[in-house]
Amino acid sequence: MARLVLLRHGESAWNAENLFTGWVDVDLSPNGEREAAEAGRLLAAEADLRIAVVFTSVLTRAVRTANIALDAAGLSYLPVERHWRLNERHYGALQGLDKKETARRHGAEQVRIWRRSYRTPPPPVEEDSPYHPRNDPRYAAVPRRALPASECLADVVARAVPYYVDAIAPVLAHGHDALVVAHGNSIRALCKYLEEISDDDIVGLEIPTGIPRVYDLDASLEVRAVRYLGDPEAARAAAEAVARQAG
Repeated sequence: MARLVLLRHGESAWNAENLFTGWVDVDLSPNGEREAAEAGRLLAAEADLRIAVVFTSVLTRAVRTANIALDAAGLSYLPVERHWRLNERHYGALQGLDKKETARRHGAEQVRIWRRSYRTPPPPVEEDSPYHPRNDPRYAAVPRRALPASECLADVVARAVPYYVDAIAPVLAHGHDALVVAHGNSIRALCKYLEEISDDDIVGLEIPTGIPRVYDLDASLEVRAVRYLGDPEAARAAAEAVARQAG
């Protein structure tokens, strides 16, 4: 049996300000740093967990969450692989906007559709915008046609799941535990695949920041159990707080 741990980064500075973030590279808030450290302590307390490899996105808030959590767990020596396919969903022209103000301007139902529907992306960002990944040097080696101007969750599934199959699943298939530190929507994409969640039901799944979600997998990498580490009520309350962000 192998274990896969999915960890959403700690609260970011823009999470704290209730702004749409997406691929914008913002750092953790002080609270996010505390969440990352607590995640590391939870990982260390899980006696049967033997993490061999860590995977993160290329965004600072995920990278720093991984670093802080690994330090707190005494695992800073572990190898880490980073890939843009684990990035957050690209929120297009919404990036940098206040979520509640956007709901007042466009209506709560339209914002709910942009945030939560499976196949409806927000309006795209212009190609000359600093928020378009074509203008970010960290994506210079990525084919331009692969870089999004906006994404729905279905788009994130289409890029994240093949990365899981090609890079993460082989580690698990050899019986090694793995940690993925990523984002709300890239983690939802992996949850959808692992748990075979329907397009309709995935809309209701909220991922709390800074709380490890552990999958027990059998030899065929089928899910046998899933749980959050720590207090289940704390995880539930944190997920509900995420759901309230757009009002």
